[in-house]
Amino acid sequence: MSDEHRETGTGWPEPVEPVRPAGEPDPRPDAPDADELSPLVPGEPGKPSPESGDDDGATVNLAEVASAQPSAEVGPRSGAAGRKMSSAAVMIAALLALLGFTLVVQLKTTSTDPTLAATRQEDLVRIFSDLDSREKRLQQDIEGLEDSQRQLRSGEQGRQAALEEATKRADELGILAGTLPARGPGLAVRFEPGGKPIRADRVLDAVQELRGAGAEAMQISGGDRASARIIASTYFLDGAGDVLVVDGRPLTGPYTITVIGDPETMRTALNIPGGVAASVRGDGGNVSVEDREVAEVSALHAPLKLEHARPVS
Repeated sequence: MSDEHRETGTGWPEPVEPVRPAGEPDPRPDAPDADELSPLVPGEPGKPSPESGDDDGATVNLAEVASAQPSAEVGPRSGAAGRKMSSAAVMIAALLALLGFTLVVQLKTTSTDPTLAATRQEDLVRIFSDLDSREKRLQQDIEGLEDSQRQLRSGEQGRQAALEEATKRADELGILAGTLPARGPGLAVRFEPGGKPIRADRVLDAVQELRGAGAEAMQISGGDRASARIIASTYFLDGAGDVLVVDGRPLTGPYTITVIGDPETMRTALNIPGGVAASVRGDGGNVSVEDREVAEVSALHAPLKLEHARPVS
């Protein structure tokens, strides 16, 4: 076979393009520009392309290049996923840091509270217990009032329930006004003078602390067994010598206040640091508190006559 033809495997010779000198343009009108030609020109396996211009004669396999392209596309995707994971980690770290900062600020605020810092742990426990007890009592009162409201709206039983409610309210007002005796659990608080007599302001402080702790009825007795009912309008004055004047009635020491209410709550109120018990002991006296399962308040106060106040109709 001549040099200008090669066997194609079909018996027909395949024409071979004439070899042009290097650098000479292709004279064909539809030939591509030399600058646009890819350096990878398909040729026979194992032979370099005559137009590649590769000096070292390296053979480029297009199948290997094509198989390498998918792996090259994985890089940007994996990089984007890494950047997303990094952003999420930064956001989680920022949220955790903010939560830790908030907890630290709250802890410092609580630990630097001057009121809590000046109170002993035992007093705080008693105060919290007293608050829980008061909350339970208030909840019971709310439930009782709601039950009374339902009964007042229940048709035939409305009038009877209203009469019972009015009687109950009258009894409660009578106890508060001091016109009715009362009994119930409570305390007996005894004031014994020392080097100085028990002043009227100390007794008044004790009455106020007991009222704040939920006292419902009180009376004060002197050493001569004379007693006076303590109500909202009761006043205390210092008399001559060791005499204490209560609503114009003179009493001599030592003095005992009998009070009805929650014993534990009232005991805690009297023993608060800097309270009435500490003040009396600072004057040289002593305050003793005794629990009473049944405390009786039998002293009565004359009914008050109102001259100016009238109920709103």
